[in-house]
Amino acid sequence: MRLFNIDDEKFVFELLNDPSWIKNIGDRGITNLNKARAWITEGPLACQATYGFSFYVVTLRESGTAIGCCGLIKRDVLDFADIGYAFLPSYWGRGYALESALATVKYAQEELGLSKLLAITSPENHSSNKLIQKMGFALEDVVLLNLSGKEKLTNRYGYTFPTRSA
Repeated sequence: MRLFNIDDEKFVFELLNDPSWIKNIGDRGITNLNKARAWITEGPLACQATYGFSFYVVTLRESGTAIGCCGLIKRDVLDFADIGYAFLPSYWGRGYALESALATVKYAQEELGLSKLLAITSPENHSSNKLIQKMGFALEDVVLLNLSGKEKLTNRYGYTFPTRSA
């Protein structure tokens, strides 16, 4: 996993225009490479500068090919940071989402010292709901959230880190 950079514009354009991204996450209006660059600058890079964490590009170790993204985001509508991930469909079912999400949870606890993480998913996104539960997140509520200009029912999961003994 690595930070996004402007050179990721083609990857971002492809990922954010994939039908599964639009259905499960929302249409971000990335209609050209200029808008993809703006998304990188105003999204992941701005989040990193503000909060010290962000979404990262998930790459194949062997080739460095970008295959997805995973990381943390702090949304105004949620009390805690939440974990998110998305992958190009040709890389689904190979364990990349679980591997990168578990690394992100470990980073949130060990490096950032967070006490709790959230995860939000569309109730219809069965694969994502299954993965979140596999990682130990518990469904806390189904809430109506406005995340991309339109309200929709969203599963809200929580994961509280065990307290460290002295």
